[in-house]
Amino acid sequence: MSGMGRSLRDKQSGLLLDEPLIFERSRSGQMGVDVAMDADGGEDLLPEELRRGAIDGMPEVSEPEVVRHFLRLSQWNLSAATTFYPLGSCTMKYNPIANEAAARIPGFANLHPMTPDDMAQGALELMFELQAMLAEVSGMDAVSLQPAAGAQGELTGMKMIRAYHRDRGDTRRTVLIPASAHGTNPASAALCGYEVQQLEGNSLGVVEAAAVRRAIGPHVAALMITNPNTLGIFEREIAQVAEVVHGAGGLVYLDGANFNALMGVAKPGHMGADVLQFNLHKTFSTPHGGGGPGAGPVGVREVLADYLPNPRIVRDGDRWRWRDAAPKSIGRVRSFHGNFGMFVRAYTYIKALGGDGLMRATRMAVLNANYLRARLQETYHLAVKGLCMHECVLTDRHLEPTGIKTLDVAKRLLDHGFYAPTIYFPLVVAGALMIEPTESESLETLDQFVAAMEAIAREARENPDAIHAAPTLTPVGRLDEARAARNPVLRWRAAAPAADDPAGDGD
Repeated sequence: MSGMGRSLRDKQSGLLLDEPLIFERSRSGQMGVDVAMDADGGEDLLPEELRRGAIDGMPEVSEPEVVRHFLRLSQWNLSAATTFYPLGSCTMKYNPIANEAAARIPGFANLHPMTPDDMAQGALELMFELQAMLAEVSGMDAVSLQPAAGAQGELTGMKMIRAYHRDRGDTRRTVLIPASAHGTNPASAALCGYEVQQLEGNSLGVVEAAAVRRAIGPHVAALMITNPNTLGIFEREIAQVAEVVHGAGGLVYLDGANFNALMGVAKPGHMGADVLQFNLHKTFSTPHGGGGPGAGPVGVREVLADYLPNPRIVRDGDRWRWRDAAPKSIGRVRSFHGNFGMFVRAYTYIKALGGDGLMRATRMAVLNANYLRARLQETYHLAVKGLCMHECVLTDRHLEPTGIKTLDVAKRLLDHGFYAPTIYFPLVVAGALMIEPTESESLETLDQFVAAMEAIAREARENPDAIHAAPTLTPVGRLDEARAARNPVLRWRAAAPAADDPAGDGD
């Protein structure tokens, strides 16, 4: 076979596609490090009390094998640093290297969380200023950095709403949540003891003030609404909706997961929101998922400021310190004061862009999403007609005659070198493909992605079996995801040795 005729699979054969488990690399007696001996070559210098006994089943592997194993596995990964990563709702934007460099400044990276205030003034000042910047960009009056993730920020916000009503002797038990809200909202409300009442959107995918007016009453503690919603559509009646809720004595929780479509352009505080969480790993470019840890600061209007978690950073002359004196506070929601490394990254990102830069980032995110919408809406069915915000939602409806489903499209995209969009979400859209390009991607990358999506649509009509078999160019082919979810194998165990190999060493 000539070089021109070889498949990509042929060109990628070899060690990069053949990596056993670390346990399978284990050989008795191999070590990754030699422990220092004393001058006479006798006893180890490591004190007895610091030595750990043998661990049953622990792999014994040399240092080169350990390094190669994990490096090879890392080369199999797709990430925002290696490819276009269009997970809708997740905002998988590129994390600038400048953020990482700032987080590695020794005074920040090596700071112990129990360092006394007078020895951590730089860190406290950074956190104080980050709170102020988040308050400014969101239109909120006060911010706490303490929650460890977006979902915990949601829970913190709902706990403050509960405390607010209890402080007034009000026993409201219901939270209104649109069907197009962020997926964790119902759980956050339920964890605070509230019953959830779902609101349906109109034909344009947004919540109407009239629908809220029909559902509101003295039993409603709050409305939890995501804006833009999970259809990628701006809630155009948000101000009127907030007015209805406030008129009935309720509060408005605005989920900040999609704040990447708002920063520098629109402020939730001006829309009537009383509380929201920020997802620093989304909007403010700190590592996402396994690259975390996360951070979910919560911002509030003055009506809820007394209920923010303790302790809080205060300015005392030209110094900063922690203060616990807030009797209405809901207390701590996390050990220590949040994930400081994420604060440094977010602070660096905001400082580097400035107000004009944040606005430009939002506008580019919205432009990129609408570009993809316009390019793909004829090939794939568009869930909601018209302009979107930071993400667009397509479906597999146009592919139904071919038998190709959303999952098949996602798997075939891997063969084109792209990570798949979010699939089958939001739940209100059948066969959803939720695409969020963020502001990080160039026009050339977006065009390559469009070409791949169009190629898959053509292949669905001409050779659907090839798509059903995808992915074929990845180290591992299509997995049985349903079986994996129902019967997860979370711990490796060696297979029993064969009868003619009692030692189990293959010799």
